[in-house]
Amino acid sequence: MITEPLTLYKLMILYLLKTVNYPLTNNQLSGFFLDYEYTTYFTLQQAISDLDDAGLIKTHQSKKSTRYEITQEGSNTIELFGNDISSGAVEDMNRFLKENKMKLRQESSNYTDYYETETGDYIVHAEVREENSILYAIDINVPDKESAERMCVKWGEKNQEIYAFIVKNLLS
Repeated sequence: MITEPLTLYKLMILYLLKTVNYPLTNNQLSGFFLDYEYTTYFTLQQAISDLDDAGLIKTHQSKKSTRYEITQEGSNTIELFGNDISSGAVEDMNRFLKENKMKLRQESSNYTDYYETETGDYIVHAEVREENSILYAIDINVPDKESAERMCVKWGEKNQEIYAFIVKNLLS
């Protein structure tokens, strides 16, 4: 059994990422660790940073969120040391993942970001993922930052309607 708390938190992060098989956001990981009172926000961020520095997770940053996914090295690590996580912690993680399965998947599958072009316009990049595969993606040029931010927010609400519209019109 592990006696160093930071090491335990790192293994727990790897376990969560390996179990879901898709990226989790910083808010999702924080939600688990803080709701179940395993550690503080700052200690969790230290564990995440250490895992990223060691190449055990990959970080994807956007203006809206930070997402983490497990690397092959991280998968190998959790395979070797996963049994060092207490059964109670594994039960808590499995319960959290089961109770929040649809919410986690929905939040993780919708990705948006934007950037300013050389001409001062903004490009909004929006995509929907299923596990680690992109189902569809779209880049849209908009005139200003406010429009880009609004589109990023609306994407989570409207992406299924947009997909249905595109498919229907391209196949008819």
